[in-house]
Formats: sequence, C-alpha cells, structure tokens
Amino acid sequence: MAGRLPAQADVVIIGGGVVGCSIAYHLTKIGVANVVVLERKQLTCGTTWHAAGLVGQLRATRNLTELAKYTTALFEGLEAETGQATGFKQNGSVSIALTEGRLEELKRGASMAKSFGLAVDVITPTDIAARLPHYAMDGVVGGVFLPKDGQVNPIDVTQALAAGAKMRGGKVFENALVTRILVDNGRVAGVETAEGTIRADKVVIAAGLWSRDLGRTVGVDIPLHACEHFYIVTEPVAGLPRDMPVVRVTDECTYYKEDAGKLLVGAFEPVAKPWGMDGVRADFAFDTLPEDMDHFEPILASAISRVPLLERAGIQLFFNGPESFTPDNRYHLGETPEVRHLYVAAGFNSIGIQSSGGAGLVLAQWIKAGHAPMDVNGIDIRRIAPFQSARRYLRDRVTESLGLLYAMHWPYRQAETARGARRSPFFEQTKALGAVFGEVNGWERPNWYARGGVKPEYDYAYGRQNWFSCAQAEADALNNDVVFFEQSSFSKYLVEGRDAAKALNRISANAIDGPVGKIVYTQWLNPRGGIEADLTVTRLDENRFLVVTAAAAQRRDMAWLQRHLPAAACAAVDVTSGLPMLSIMGPKARKLLEKLSGEDLSNAVLPFGWSREIEIGYARVRASRITYVGELGYELYIPAEFAAHVFERLMEAGAEFGLTPAGMHTMNNARMEKAYRHWGHDIADEDTPLEAGLGFAVAWDKPGGFIGREALLAQKAKGKLTKRLVAVALNDASDAAPLLYHEEPLIRDGQLVGAITSGAWGHRIGRSLGLGYVNCPEGVTKDWLASGRWEVEVAWARRPVTVQLEPYYDPKGERVRG
Repeated sequence: MAGRLPAQADVVIIGGGVVGCSIAYHLTKIGVANVVVLERKQLTCGTTWHAAGLVGQLRATRNLTELAKYTTALFEGLEAETGQATGFKQNGSVSIALTEGRLEELKRGASMAKSFGLAVDVITPTDIAARLPHYAMDGVVGGVFLPKDGQVNPIDVTQALAAGAKMRGGKVFENALVTRILVDNGRVAGVETAEGTIRADKVVIAAGLWSRDLGRTVGVDIPLHACEHFYIVTEPVAGLPRDMPVVRVTDECTYYKEDAGKLLVGAFEPVAKPWGMDGVRADFAFDTLPEDMDHFEPILASAISRVPLLERAGIQLFFNGPESFTPDNRYHLGETPEVRHLYVAAGFNSIGIQSSGGAGLVLAQWIKAGHAPMDVNGIDIRRIAPFQSARRYLRDRVTESLGLLYAMHWPYRQAETARGARRSPFFEQTKALGAVFGEVNGWERPNWYARGGVKPEYDYAYGRQNWFSCAQAEADALNNDVVFFEQSSFSKYLVEGRDAAKALNRISANAIDGPVGKIVYTQWLNPRGGIEADLTVTRLDENRFLVVTAAAAQRRDMAWLQRHLPAAACAAVDVTSGLPMLSIMGPKARKLLEKLSGEDLSNAVLPFGWSREIEIGYARVRASRITYVGELGYELYIPAEFAAHVFERLMEAGAEFGLTPAGMHTMNNARMEKAYRHWGHDIADEDTPLEAGLGFAVAWDKPGGFIGREALLAQKAKGKLTKRLVAVALNDASDAAPLLYHEEPLIRDGQLVGAITSGAWGHRIGRSLGLGYVNCPEGVTKDWLASGRWEVEVAWARRPVTVQLEPYYDPKGERVRG
C-alpha cells in the first residue's frame, strides 16, 4: 500500500460516488488529466449503490433541464465509449395527476419542457390506460409523457465514468480515507490521508453523507442531512411489460420502475425520517438501515390499489438506506465562499443519478476556467447561510425536504419546518398587525397582512390565492396613501477605508466615486459582462459606503465583494443584523416623514437618489430616497436598539395619513408593474446590462473602467441586441386571466422566441404581467416587437399578450420623482 498515492495532483476529488467519478471523467475529457479520486472504501458504497437509477430530464429551470438532457445524452453513449455496461434504457416516463391542481402543475411543466426543447405530450386518462394497462385508473384526471426519460444501473454507470477518467490519465483509489483538507492563507493546498499528503491546487468535496462534517473541519458550511429512503422490489411479476415507462403518481408519493421483470416501488413521503444526526461512522459502506414497515405501510397500501399486480407479487427486497437532503431541496455545487479553490458537489436530494452528468460537466468546466460556464445560481453553494449548517436546523428541515420532491409545487409555497430562525426587531409588531410570514434565507418576512376576514394562512392555488384581496388593499393604499414595508432582511455591507471609493468604482459598472449622500444603482459584472449582483451603493462620507442587496444574495454578494477588493486600505463588513430597515412608500410618504422628523424633505432638499440622516423621536435614522415599487418613498435604516422606538413613532404619526402595512407580495407585484428586475430571476451572470435594459446604469467612460467593460463594449459595438428583456401583459384583463410565474414560453407569429422569467398580477393596473427574454438573430427592436402576433403558453394553452420594452405602470417615472 505504501507509496501508491501520488504526491501531487492538479485536482483531488474526495468521494467515489457517481458525482465524484463524473467530475473526474469530465475533467480528463477537457484536458485536466492529473486528477485523483479518493474513495474511503469502495466506489458507490455510500448512497450511489442503492439509488433507484431514474434518469428524468425536466427540472425547474432551463439550465438545470439542459444539464439533465446532457446527462441522458452522456448515458446513451457511455457504454460504447468505455466498454463498461451501464444498464441504460429509454422507456420514457409517465406522470399521473389525481387532482386538477396537479394536472395544472403537470401541464405548466409540459409547456416549460416544450420551451426547453424536450419531447413531451399531455395525455388523457384513456391514453394512460393504454400505456399502462396493469394500472388502476381510479381518480386519474390526466398526465404527461416524456419519451426520452430513462433509467440506468447506478453501480455500472459509476464504474463506466471511472473507467472513462482512467482511460485519459485520471487515477481512482479505493480505501483511501481523507483525514484532513489542507488550507494555506485562505486557499486549498491539498489533502492528507493515512498514506500521506497529496498537494493539489484544487480540491472537490463530493463525499455525500460525510460532506457536511468534512467541510466543517476547514470552516466551510455544506448544509445537508441524511434521511431514510424506502423502496421495495418484488419477485418477478408475470405480465409486467419490460418496456414499461417509469411511472410517478406523485399525489400518492410513489414511483414505479420495471427492473428485470420485477417492479421497484419507492416513495417520497411528506414527513421523512432523518438519520445520522450524530454523524455517519467512517466504516459505513454498502450498509442498509432497519426496516420500518409501519412507516412504509400506507405507501404500500396505496401502491397495491394503484397496481393490483402487487397484491399477488411477493416482496423480494424491502430496502431502507440513507440519502442526503438539503434545506431548500437543491444540491450544492461550486467554489466555497470560505476557502478559495475548494469546490463542493454534494446534497443531491435523491436525484444524483440524473444530475450526475450535468453536475460533473459544469464543475469540471468551472474548475478549469475559474467560473461557472452557465447560470447555476439556484444550486451555487454561495446561496446558503451559515446557520443552515446547524444540526438541529437540518434535522428539522429535511423531514420536509424529502417529501418536497413529490409535493405540489405551488406558487408562493412556504416552508413549514425549521421556521423562526431569523426575526427582525419588528417581528412581533408586524405579527400583531396580521402579518403572514414567508421565509427567505432564514428571515421571517411579512408576505401579506390578513384583513377583511381572510384567514391568516396560505390557501395555495395556481390562480388567485386567498390573499389576493389583501394584496389589492395594500396596493390601493400604496397607490393612494402610504404603506410601510418591513425590509430588515435586505443584506447590508459597510465598505470603508482609504481605497474604498476606488475599489467599489472598479467592481461596480456605474460611477460610485460621487458626492457624499448619493445613492447609486449599479450592477457588479463578471469579465464576460454578465450580472453577478444588482444593488445600491450609498456614499456615507469620503471613505465609507453602504452596499444594500437582496436577502437571498447575502453570502454570494459578500463573497464576490471580498474576493475583488484589492489588498489595500479598505475592508467590508456585513452589518445586516445591526441595521434593520423599514420603507415608507406612496404619495403621502413625504408628508408622513416630514411630520415624523420635523424636517423639510422636499425635492430641493432630498431629491430622488439621495440619502441623509434625519431624527425620528430619539433616534438618528438614515433616510434614503429610493423605491422598488414605483412610488415616492424612503428607506429608513435604523440602528437595531432604536428599532422598536422608531416603529412606535411611525405608527403614531401614520394614522393621520392612512398608513397601511404591506407585504413582500405587494412589493413583488408592484415591481412587476414597473418592470424592475430581480436578480436570480430576470437577471443573472449570463445576462448583460444591455440585454436586461440596464445600460443606463453603466458608466462607460469613468476613470479606471470596471470589471466587464471590455465585454460590454464588444457587445455594444455590434449595433444590435439579439436578446432583450421585455415586459409582457396578458390581453385578457378579466378575473379569469391566468397568472404567469416563470418559464412560460413566449411565441411570436407561431414561433417560440423566448420565455417568462418572472410574473405576478399588477394590482394597480389590473393585468397579469411578466418579464421575459426574447431572441431574434436580426436584433430585438421596438419595430420587431410591435409587428409580431404575440402569445404566451400557460399550462398547454396559448394566450394573446402585449409585449414592450417599457413598464406598464408610470413608464416616465413621474410618481417616483414627485
């Protein structure tokens, strides 16, 4: 054994499951041959070996679907390439709906699939019965068929990936336990094993169940927790078709797969069983967990009713094994914010097989190029918050995470477990006013306020939900009087030092080095011109700046900022917790704030885009005149110890002006009317400011330039934009108009040319609205938009829409600057 491990590698991958081997396969394929995979026991011995091997393609976003499509294409040719059997077969998949709500979900997914270029059919109960004659059709209202979905043997496909890596010079070692990750001055330097040290410039944690604990040894947060996952395999079933598609009856939490004449029946039940809270022992390999028929029996009973063949089939295997789940049911991928060149690929939420090819491809390209090859913000490890690695939080949350795979994916659905982690100083006060809370990044935020007899809880639907009338009342107050929003969750960084202005000016596309008190709306771009962050920067004094960004971007944006600050006289500190924020918005906002402060806040004193300190009661508060809802308004940044006092003064003074509490749903509805962009939905690192209509926020000729300037100049020099963000409104303004959410196809003159990125009902104008990108090789122009016949496809049905570049509400911005 001594000396079998190399002393140096370009990349060390910790973990020999399907994802670790896929990363090695793809690294060697793009020319990074000095790759070492270290598996503590044997390949696949953690979770991969007992995976069901389903290979679905439709995911929640375009890019994740593209990665799943790539995985399928990879598996189609992997056996021929490597000589190793994979067990891949493509019988398709059928998803069955037992409720109208589920059928709408499936139809919306089918429209998305069509937009993504997937073969898909919406099928009737009669069609389903013809495809699945051995299934009972009780309660079936319809379904969807994806003919290119398939299945593989997980062990075989992992061995094939490992073989492909070794064919091109990669090395795979079993029984090679990593005992320590080496870090030097904030950068990874290699790993230690029982057999010696391997120095490496890049290290990947792909250790499955062990990833969280391994990350913690070097201060890296990888929040995941194991749950017990159950399935049965029958004895051979006479009459079971060998070409049976994978079947999902998600309303019954079950999936079915033909397996060499046997039937595998698995489940993702609503309340899961967490496992391994005290850690997973190092010698755990090919282990199973104890049977729990009491837990699985309700699933089995419904399965027997659905597939009567099961009643006569014997059970050959009752399986229970651990799989890793994450707080938001999305896996973790990418470079860690804590340690440079340390990467993560873990927490695959029972979709590791179908994600393995795409995840391996993306991470390999990321490692080689130093940046992600596409927008993967939904799975980027930088999205998580440190508290989410707490064991108790993870245990409580993953009881829900497992079941979310098959739960209804309702719009606005809120997590039900592990709530209350982060609460602002205004939590109890807003709760007393009827706030119904949602969660973002652990923060409890008022999403809407129950009023008019509406029960203070969600009643989910794809159409208008029970809070619609409450949001209408909030929008009316916003339009006519004044409202307050509780925005303490917004992330805030203090950047200060002698070189702060110079550093921020280089990082930001807009001009930051302006007068004290100026608020600058800007993007932070990557060298390719893509938008990494969308935020404001306020100059507090000569060498101090306040950066404000979205709650969900707290970790990501701080990591970007810190990694692009020069080794000079400036530093960034996260001050989110110490600086809660309320905003007051509406035509009476100025009068209310003048009464509160006793100061003149006219346009001459505090114009739009400026900030100053004022006094409210006993507190000194920063008032920034800016808006995300398209009305006259101010954001109030309050030292935490004065928050309750300022809130009391605000409520006392507000009664005279009809002050009304408003929630985040109203903020989102209002920003949609104004076509204000939302990072992560409408803009991300694949979109440029020019494509997104944000060229006004680019200071092209400022001294010193900015990151991404050369790429934007090259795009600008082409003289046309083949992709642009547009505002969309359904022509149907009736109460029956469907709502847009995301990825609904946009069609011009019968041709697919784009998709919705986000949507909502515009309460001030009474229209169903969306934002989305459209594409035209000859250039997206106003004339091209105006000359086409436009439709949007919602749940397999096309609806006429109007498409334009300008917002539908107050396009000249007169109300904002009033």
